[in-house]
Amino acid sequence: MEMAVVTLKKGEGRSLKAGGMWVYDNEVSSFQGDFRDGDVVEVRDFDGYFLGYGFANRRSRILVRLLSRRRETVIDGRFMEERVRAAWKYRRETIDTSSCRLIFGEADFLPGIVVDKFSDVLVVESLALGIDRWKGVILEAVKKVLAEDGIRIRGIYERSDAKVRLQEGMERYKGFIGEPFDTKVEILENGVRYLVDVEDGQKTGFFLDQKNNRAAIHSICRGRRVLDCFTHTGSFALNAGAAGADWVLGVDASQLAIDQARENARLNGLEGKVHFQCADVFELLPQLERQGESFDVVILDPPAFTKSRSSVKNAVKGYREINLRGLRLVRDGGYLATCSCSHFMEPELFAKTIREAAAGARRRLRQVEFRTQACDHPILWAADQSYYLKFYIFQAVEER
Repeated sequence: MEMAVVTLKKGEGRSLKAGGMWVYDNEVSSFQGDFRDGDVVEVRDFDGYFLGYGFANRRSRILVRLLSRRRETVIDGRFMEERVRAAWKYRRETIDTSSCRLIFGEADFLPGIVVDKFSDVLVVESLALGIDRWKGVILEAVKKVLAEDGIRIRGIYERSDAKVRLQEGMERYKGFIGEPFDTKVEILENGVRYLVDVEDGQKTGFFLDQKNNRAAIHSICRGRRVLDCFTHTGSFALNAGAAGADWVLGVDASQLAIDQARENARLNGLEGKVHFQCADVFELLPQLERQGESFDVVILDPPAFTKSRSSVKNAVKGYREINLRGLRLVRDGGYLATCSCSHFMEPELFAKTIREAAAGARRRLRQVEFRTQACDHPILWAADQSYYLKFYIFQAVEER
């Protein structure tokens, strides 16, 4: 059957032509031929010029997710395996692969799917209708490619339970793919051991994107008193403890996360100096300030305060507030590690918000480092959605 064609309006598709991976519904002028949502279609410019092949879904605002810009491409099982091989080769060359993000959607030219490797377990998150149909083929290719390097996968768990699936006309789902297994998986990262709950943990179970940023705090935590806010399962707090901090407090609003963090502290023999408290960070920071508390290092790793452009203004207020409160707790000459994981909180806006917080706290900031997500979450230039994590380390000093 001849492939259906999606034709763009004149003057549209600027992001796609610049290297982006998406075509939005308001950029399309017409459809030619029959197709089911989720099928591969050909994308053409208004004048008939070939632009690529991609999955189409008329129920989604992202009408086409691009797969290839080469006219000779055949979208089949071999194509998917080649994409998987390229993704694995890149990880082997750039990062510790004992636990890593093995496939990162559009940035690995497999739009809408994420595959995380936690030791010998895979966790898959499928967020788009077209790629969902190829999920089984992709996972078989992953197992085949890893087996060639002597890596045996003992189980796969699916965490396709994000709300965004509803926008694709798909149901939310989580569960085993294949035989059940123990979903508490032990991993080792930066010399720190964790039990990752792939079934009930946030997202796919663990935030692998902060791997290198967690290592970056080691040099500033030795012999220090550290506060880790939004600690989740304790990753930054445990890295501070492993680096030789004298005393560490990790705070999170989730009791489940705190329970897991304490379990991770015991796993590393750090329960004597790494402590955890279940509390709302926005309420706790002013309380600590009133009590006259101070810290050598304050770490702020909040969840995304905005997941859309429409709520950016409120997100700015949240980021400004926690950074101001955090800075007020940093001793003169101490350090602030702060980040945003929201794609919509653009780097310039995040920097401006931190600068305003520093002015409110009457602190001068000396930048130690600026980082992004770990390289197993590659940033594909022109595909803006692939760049989301901004991470700073500052020395905070009083006015001189």
